[in-house]
Amino acid sequence: MLGHDEAWREWRGALASERLHHAWLLAGPRGVGKGSFARTAALELVAEPGVPQPAIDSHPDISTLEKLPDSEEEAKKREQGKPFKTKRNISVDQVRAMQQRLTTRPTLGRRRAIIIDPADDMEKGAVNALLKSLEEPPQGTFFLLVCHQSGRLPPTIRSRCRSLRFPPLGPGDMDSILCREVPQAGEEARTAAIAAAQGSPATALAFVEQDLAPLHDLMLRIMREGDPGFALRGMLADAIGARPDRVRLLAALDLARATLAEDLASAGRDRQLRIIEAHGAIARLAAQAPTYNFDPGLLVMEIGGLLASAAIPREAAKTA
Repeated sequence: MLGHDEAWREWRGALASERLHHAWLLAGPRGVGKGSFARTAALELVAEPGVPQPAIDSHPDISTLEKLPDSEEEAKKREQGKPFKTKRNISVDQVRAMQQRLTTRPTLGRRRAIIIDPADDMEKGAVNALLKSLEEPPQGTFFLLVCHQSGRLPPTIRSRCRSLRFPPLGPGDMDSILCREVPQAGEEARTAAIAAAQGSPATALAFVEQDLAPLHDLMLRIMREGDPGFALRGMLADAIGARPDRVRLLAALDLARATLAEDLASAGRDRQLRIIEAHGAIARLAAQAPTYNFDPGLLVMEIGGLLASAAIPREAAKTA
């Protein structure tokens, strides 16, 4: 829970004031800890002095709406703690089931918390259904909406929420998290992970745990040199592996986005537009990957092609 002191000060100040806004929008880049913040904040919200509180997964006064497994087989994988494919969106049925629970009072105290993670992946019907609850919130009910791209939520939702911003984490906090979570990682591996992750602890952890350094080196080469002969894309496919699991593919997609972001500030106007376009395309692939059965080889070639589309022009690369 490092790196978001200002968000905690704002949240705890509001909590202590007893004039807590009923809906909060936790907005910021993917992987910076918004979901963890929401869950810890929810536990603080519903706590009552002298009343024992169960863990969040079994707490009767905390409901979490997230994308469900897309089949019974994938649900079994979730129960076994394995990676699983999810449905594309949080459905209107999930929101309506939550609203049914709001007709009763909280179980252990005066408050209940509803976490929606991520809120920007609600289908249109779910957004419309949620709006009714935000317009007339039941007494003692508070909403925590985790959002990676707040622009995807309609203004009618955003205007009813108090926003908490979650910026990328600084190198010091990132290093502390890596030292705590992967103590076996050496200084060189941590430094490379921090540079590649662009302030996202989740990406940095995946970088170390999935040994993504070779992928990062190849992605940087494609960004610097282009790949007119497809040789670097072939090397990238070899480095990811012939049968990468979903976790590794998602980590590679996150790394590709971070690699593009590394060059954005220093690029010229024309190249900035190409980087932004490629970044958006990879973000869409990352959103689809948990629900679609992508062919790993074709997906890697697509990633490499998008990186190449944002590469430094060959004339500039020769001069550099």
